[in-house]
Amino acid sequence: MRFANFRAGQQITAGPYLVGEEEILAFARQYDPQWFHTDAAAAAQGPFEGLIASGWHTCAIAMRLAVEGALRGSESYASPGISGIRWPHPVRPGDALSLVATVLEVRRSRSGLGVLRWQWQLFNQRGTEVLDLESTSLFRLPVQDANPGRCASS
Repeated sequence: MRFANFRAGQQITAGPYLVGEEEILAFARQYDPQWFHTDAAAAAQGPFEGLIASGWHTCAIAMRLAVEGALRGSESYASPGISGIRWPHPVRPGDALSLVATVLEVRRSRSGLGVLRWQWQLFNQRGTEVLDLESTSLFRLPVQDANPGRCASS
């Protein structure tokens, strides 16, 4: 999607993305090697009663779905960050995750960048929320006004 296509209140969906056990293990071994992410036998005896994906893996899946559903082919080039990240329920092997991204704000900064603030929520195949975060994306946009006496609104 192009920046001009985003509107406050808009919902964008993407997915599902099927999460496999080997993917969970590989990601966790590389980036979050805690036992409940890397050892299925030990995890079965733990508080989650089975292997779960790293929250960071869950965020990476959300990023992929955001690109597939909205950012691919756009002017998006960076993000200053996320806020309010929560993992209300674990992701398990075999889960099919879908993204619901709700546009909260669309504006042009004084410097001419497009600024998109949106909420990303991931849900599994049962409709259970597994991720909730707010992200800001920046977009490089063409100059709207060549008149140096005017300043774009922020």
